Amino acid sequence: MRLPYIPDDPKMETEEDAAVVQRVKDRRGGKLIALDKTLLHAPPVANGWNGFLGAIRTQTSLPDSIRELAICRVAVLNKAWYEWDSHRPILEKSGVLSAEAIEHLKERPRANEEVARRQEAKTMGGNLFDEKHSAVLEYTDAMTIGCIVPEPVFERLRSFFTEREVVEITSTVAAYNCVSRFLVALDVGEMAEKYGVDMSGKAA
Repeated sequence: MRLPYIPDDPKMETEEDAAVVQRVKDRRGGKLIALDKTLLHAPPVANGWNGFLGAIRTQTSLPDSIRELAICRVAVLNKAWYEWDSHRPILEKSGVLSAEAIEHLKERPRANEEVARRQEAKTMGGNLFDEKHSAVLEYTDAMTIGCIVPEPVFERLRSFFTEREVVEITSTVAAYNCVSRFLVALDVGEMAEKYGVDMSGKAA
């Protein structure tokens, strides 16, 4: 971690900041995690984060397998291994995808075009995901890698999900791209060393 974590039971400067800590603890079941103890250096940011991510995690209509698949794929693409370690167990617990499919998320080609998706189906991972989950993966890749989602990718997703679900999936991918970039930039959870991520900035 590139900054010190705040204590587990921090003494905040104002009642407002103390209330933020309590709201975060309430959402976490009474205990702060490393991400919280980083965010709480800036209590107003932590407060907004807590509300937004709380809604993404617990107030959408998405099945766990869809939501957590998108989150785990973002984690892989951005090398956000703290995110991966936190969300892979939730994806596994959903019971929808096989252990092989979940592990394949680390190796799946970066596909954001129809031709790439078809090529993958011929090589690796093509039969590990049903059409709905495959559409979510393709959409997640497009949003995360290049931001612009090609029309065929969007239309494929749209064919499987309602308008509400499309907004929820899009919000989930966007939110966890934010989360992953925060985690990686500050090395929350000391994941760089664990997963061999080069943070030196030296040319290879």
